[in-house]
Amino acid sequence: MSKVATRFAPSPTGPLHIGGVRTALFNWLFSKNQQGLFYLRIEDTDKERSKDEYKKQIIQSLKWIGIQTDKEEYIQSKKIKKHVEIANKLLDKGFAYKCYCTEQKIEEEKKRAKQKKLPYIYNRKCRDLKDAPKDINSVIRFKSKIEGSSTLNDLVQGKVNIENVTIEDFIILRKDGTPTYNLSAAVDDNEMSITHIIRGDDHKMNTFKQMQIFQNMNWNLPTYVHIPLIHTSEGKKLSKRDKASTLDDYKKIGIMPDALRNYLLRLGWSFQDKEIFTLEESIKHFNIEGIGKSPSKLDMSRILSMNEHYIKNMNENDLYDHLKEFCEIYKDKIDSKEEKIKKSLSFLKNKAKTLEDIYNNAQYIIKDNIQILPEDLKILDNLSKKVLSDFLKEYEKLSNLNKESLEKIINSLISNHKTNFKGVGQPLRIALVGSKFGPGIYDIILSLEKNEVIKRLKTIA
Repeated sequence: MSKVATRFAPSPTGPLHIGGVRTALFNWLFSKNQQGLFYLRIEDTDKERSKDEYKKQIIQSLKWIGIQTDKEEYIQSKKIKKHVEIANKLLDKGFAYKCYCTEQKIEEEKKRAKQKKLPYIYNRKCRDLKDAPKDINSVIRFKSKIEGSSTLNDLVQGKVNIENVTIEDFIILRKDGTPTYNLSAAVDDNEMSITHIIRGDDHKMNTFKQMQIFQNMNWNLPTYVHIPLIHTSEGKKLSKRDKASTLDDYKKIGIMPDALRNYLLRLGWSFQDKEIFTLEESIKHFNIEGIGKSPSKLDMSRILSMNEHYIKNMNENDLYDHLKEFCEIYKDKIDSKEEKIKKSLSFLKNKAKTLEDIYNNAQYIIKDNIQILPEDLKILDNLSKKVLSDFLKEYEKLSNLNKESLEKIINSLISNHKTNFKGVGQPLRIALVGSKFGPGIYDIILSLEKNEVIKRLKTIA
């Protein structure tokens, strides 16, 4: 039995879609579980729409989420000679034919089919043509089976049958001599010795076409696995136009790579009742049997919940590294405040669902000069300012700063001013953070240097 080999084959015509990331993840996990190989194939034969920036984004995205290829990426455009060679072999063997129908004629037929509300299938006019027209460039069409039916033995969908007559004689070589998707994909899968093709179930018709190429060329047929697509929360097919459809949409709000990978793993796949998987556990337990047959809905609240779990349970040095990288790309550099932020991560991450939440919670540390929101400034009435002034007098006397010494001052202020904890804590938070919302007051005071606390209070009290 040949070694298991899977591939992920995106087209660099746009940013990597979240559904594509999950497809890549399933292929990678299956190959690693089987001690096999995983390849990245860049299908860049669409020269007009393919861009190098998207190719780089695909490679970087897979690396970011932890997917590693076993060899350098396979570039499809460099293999076109082989694709053309196979097209001509199919032609020579009688499994393909030259078609001289003009584009205008094809468009007219498509229009008539649309008017009749029928799917368009090429009428096979040139399939058994005896006299070839002169001075007309031809395309090469694959001669699909007409009689009987074909069966796809899918590891997720089960046996899928289709009447052969419904498979059109699809073009494999265009008039300009360039190969089309179905030919190139089939040839590359054979050249790369791919054993398992795991992809979205919107590829099922392509699979039936590619299977016939494999069969006519006497190649070993791969095992096919068609996974249900990801839907929006409204139940519609997720597209690149949807919000939060690309990996960058998640990175820029501070979703962690491990959290997103864990979420995508569980999106349409299950193993017992387990929810949280380390990378090693993902590889150990992943199997095709755990993939469901129904589409999965993208749930942003579940992603945030998963991300919160990873933030709270991550080593704080590692968490800082993720925060630092996130800030450098999407916010401002935080290197100058590294020591203070690291020391405060234990509470800054509380109630934080994203790295952006941590960044926002740490604004009072990052910024040397805070701006108090106008609506919060109104809360600082004469009583609040007196509370701040009295706190400052006692705070300046402290030689031993800790929660216990601060509690004594605050409890004394609550008693003296006949107020409650909010009556003391809220003015302090506004004066030190710039908002009535933020971390716990003791955490705030202890995370700032004493002279910084004094400076901020003196501007208000």
